[in-house]
Amino acid sequence: MKPDDTVFLIQCETLPFVEIRKASKSAACYQAHSHDEFSLGVIDRGSANYKNLNKRNRIEATNTVTINPGDIHCCNPDADDWSYRMLFIDTHWIGTLQSEMFNNYNIDYLPFSNRYEIDPNLYREFNVLFDTLMNEPNPLLSESIFIQYLARYFGQNKIAFPKTEKQASPDIKRVHEKLLDQLESNHTLSDLAKEAGLSRYHLIRQFNTIYGMPPHALQLDERIKQAKVLLKAGNTLTDASGQLGFADQAHFQRHFKKRTAITPKQYQSFFV
Repeated sequence: MKPDDTVFLIQCETLPFVEIRKASKSAACYQAHSHDEFSLGVIDRGSANYKNLNKRNRIEATNTVTINPGDIHCCNPDADDWSYRMLFIDTHWIGTLQSEMFNNYNIDYLPFSNRYEIDPNLYREFNVLFDTLMNEPNPLLSESIFIQYLARYFGQNKIAFPKTEKQASPDIKRVHEKLLDQLESNHTLSDLAKEAGLSRYHLIRQFNTIYGMPPHALQLDERIKQAKVLLKAGNTLTDASGQLGFADQAHFQRHFKKRTAITPKQYQSFFV
């Protein structure tokens, strides 16, 4: 699909492990959500309230935003004069690159150290990278420039080694796994709390503390991520919403747009 003046989403032709998104003069707000991929992008115009892992930040033009896989985040622009460009990078590819950089093949991946950067040099370098990913037909050149750019974030003096994570109890882990394994099932909060041996209040509190979302929001977020996979594979909106337990297409479209700022049909049109 040809990019328009508002938003486009494409898969990079030379580097298929990268998806590229650009939004211009957008007023879209995003509800709290996460990505399976690394996310990296720049603000071209406007300003916004940006929340990542319960920490609030102000971002504005020329800032660079970095989001790790699984980070719960949301972004609310101040006005409709809001423009940005984002890259979504396959996590396995990043992990392999880091293994090569550190000569350590026992890691899955290491995260970005900061939630955002204000260095204008990074913005200028991103412009070069973005133009390369959009227009350069030579994958050798594209990947080389991409790796050199990422080295600014993952060099020896930049990498953030993992912090000790909050540990979930076996009961909480079991409920978490149940939600992910049964995306099509609409569990009640009472049933989940009973399975965890907790009150509804304490179940929500523990999920918020450990996973950054209450149970219902976590399951919705995973449904939307799986919906993207199904839509890119050519499944119809009816099939996708039915497989993932949405009450109807309207329910599916409403939640999809809240987390992606486009409808499922628009999202699919970029890839199929």
